[in-house]
Amino acid sequence: MTLTQTNPEITEEDRLRADLYNYLGLMLAGPPDEMLLAQTAGLTGDDSPLGQAIGGLARVAKVTKPKAAQREYDALFIGLGRGELLPYASYYMTGFLNEKPLANLRADMAALGITRSPNTFEPEDNIASLLEMMGGMIVGRFSNAVDLPRQRAFYNKHIGPWAPHFFTDLQGAKGSVLYASVGAVGAAFMDIEQEAFRMMAG
Repeated sequence: MTLTQTNPEITEEDRLRADLYNYLGLMLAGPPDEMLLAQTAGLTGDDSPLGQAIGGLARVAKVTKPKAAQREYDALFIGLGRGELLPYASYYMTGFLNEKPLANLRADMAALGITRSPNTFEPEDNIASLLEMMGGMIVGRFSNAVDLPRQRAFYNKHIGPWAPHFFTDLQGAKGSVLYASVGAVGAAFMDIEQEAFRMMAG
């Protein structure tokens, strides 16, 4: 969980938010290797719902081998033809891939100066990319740090309408063990973000 760029004006709370977005994005972009599993096993949490979810994930990571994580990831997201889950905003919001939510996202990415990696072939509205975009916006990885109102607008448009459902599905998926715990962390984090943005709007 390293940040490519640090900005002294970013608060510690925002840095931690960005780290969690980036970490979840990394776990969902591909199966964790031995080093990421070891880092995950070393995570600690407090008594809050998010802290308890992080503690649960750390305990599962301690007993998960990279090959098992790879098999689980493949069954959930790749499968024969397709995995158990389709982690795309378009699919969750419309029932189809490559629909209007993806076009809307591409327009907002252009406005924010976010470009797709040349070696990425997935549609940009996959959960891993969206979480990484939020992490990057918070700390200013794409240009300057994006202020809270614009973070809120991006979240409410591209993440909030479907990511909580996705994380719930991830917790209940048939092949989900390590990723059930990732889903628990994601769901608890989305609850915090939604409430914080809701209070900001009020």
